[in-house]
Amino acid sequence: MGVTLEIRDLHAGVEGDDSPILQGVDLIVRQGEIHALMGPNGSGKSTLANVLMGNPAYEVTAGEVLLDGEDVLDMEPDERSRAGLFLAFQYPVAIPGVTLGNFLRHAINARMKADDPESKGIPIPRFARMMRQKMSQLHIDHAFAGRYLNEGFSGGEKKRAEVLQMAVLEPRIAVLDETDSGLDIDALRIVADGVNSLTGPDMGALVITHYQRMLDYIKPDRVHVMFAGRIVQSGGPELALTLEEKGYEWIREEHAALARTESL
Repeated sequence: MGVTLEIRDLHAGVEGDDSPILQGVDLIVRQGEIHALMGPNGSGKSTLANVLMGNPAYEVTAGEVLLDGEDVLDMEPDERSRAGLFLAFQYPVAIPGVTLGNFLRHAINARMKADDPESKGIPIPRFARMMRQKMSQLHIDHAFAGRYLNEGFSGGEKKRAEVLQMAVLEPRIAVLDETDSGLDIDALRIVADGVNSLTGPDMGALVITHYQRMLDYIKPDRVHVMFAGRIVQSGGPELALTLEEKGYEWIREEHAALARTESL
């Protein structure tokens, strides 16, 4: 059946702040599936992505996050990565002096060392062959690997670098936090093609986005709407089209009506 990411009644907020952001998130994503998570600004989408990967700026106060039945909330971020989770950042940071190729080789070596303390890492010729194969698959210029990570990259290049990292690290579940942010149509199409080429039986994806335009290129199996820290609507791809047509106001109205009913 493949690996399943299961989020159960997850509550979380900023470390040291008593105001919760996530207020009971429930979600299941399986290998081979693409799920889209949509919602207005401030609804908790990026917080969820950061909590899943263990960003220390956030504190989990209740709930579980299970990957293949194992609670990842007890793991450090690097352990979550080795377990099969991956996060493509909304705003990737630059690392001057570190080439993209060296960054990925050291990431692979760190994984191999964690599995086997005696490991000497991936041989450079083997790594170079793999990088060429992955970059050709994603239609990325091979010279890209020699550039410093995200330094001087355009918005589209940063997002392509994130997709290349995903291709090399081969996660079981990938979370893409507003990968379409700041992209023009051509760059969006290139990034979406890369995601589509990687998603399949061995990888599931949770695509966080504001806009239907992303889903014109990445076809989700399920669409979920987050509002006020919870997933309040789920459905098929047609739900995204409804949001494109009607916006989020009807979600706010339904949430307000539910809150009034619960208070009675």
